[in-house]
Amino acid sequence: MLLDTSGLFCLLDRDEPEHNVAVSVYADADRRLIHNYILAEFVSLAQTRGLPRSLALGFSEDVLIDHNVEVAWVDFQLHRQALDLLQNRRDKSYSLCDAISFLLMREHNISVALTTDRHFAQEGFLRLLK
Repeated sequence: MLLDTSGLFCLLDRDEPEHNVAVSVYADADRRLIHNYILAEFVSLAQTRGLPRSLALGFSEDVLIDHNVEVAWVDFQLHRQALDLLQNRRDKSYSLCDAISFLLMREHNISVALTTDRHFAQEGFLRLLK
């Protein structure tokens, strides 16, 4: 599964309504993929939602060193492909981070995402959190 920004937030914040579901789904996953743009977005989201910066940064670092999480690093070509996807989906409000996730999910044959983001469903993927 792809680990999206909102899914990471649900994992970290015990006050999130989907926290228990996120923890369970995460534990049961055979594969976990993330990219560096998600980690960047996650730190901002956590701060915006009032979590201590040190907690968000520590969690992000833990994800980076977790041998059960595959981290994809966005390069120029992938960034460019994501911009092209956004140009072709002007009727959607996808973020650049979303577009990169969609491309990586297709490339890695992943159909599910640990996310609350409705954009994943709009693009044909299964979101695992409400």
